[in-house]
Amino acid sequence: MAVTKEQKAALVKEFGKSETDTGSTEVQIAVLTARINDLTEHLKTHKHDYHSKRGLIMMVGKRRSLLDYLKENNIQSYREVIGKLNIRK
Repeated sequence: MAVTKEQKAALVKEFGKSETDTGSTEVQIAVLTARINDLTEHLKTHKHDYHSKRGLIMMVGKRRSLLDYLKENNIQSYREVIGKLNIRK
């Protein structure tokens, strides 16, 4: 259910400026998206897991804030990230 080290390293390599760049907005959005996708699949089978649902809603809000920040500061990078991750606007 959680994002593994290997998956996170692949996301950092793809979206980061270097292999140790875990703090950039693009990487944070990519990791959050992977976590959101995993949790969404979990909630499809466990409909009454309200604690996880609350966590999912909080992650979606955090990702939305990061996307707004990225859109405000670097529109080109914003467009690339939502294109690669298939996120709706």
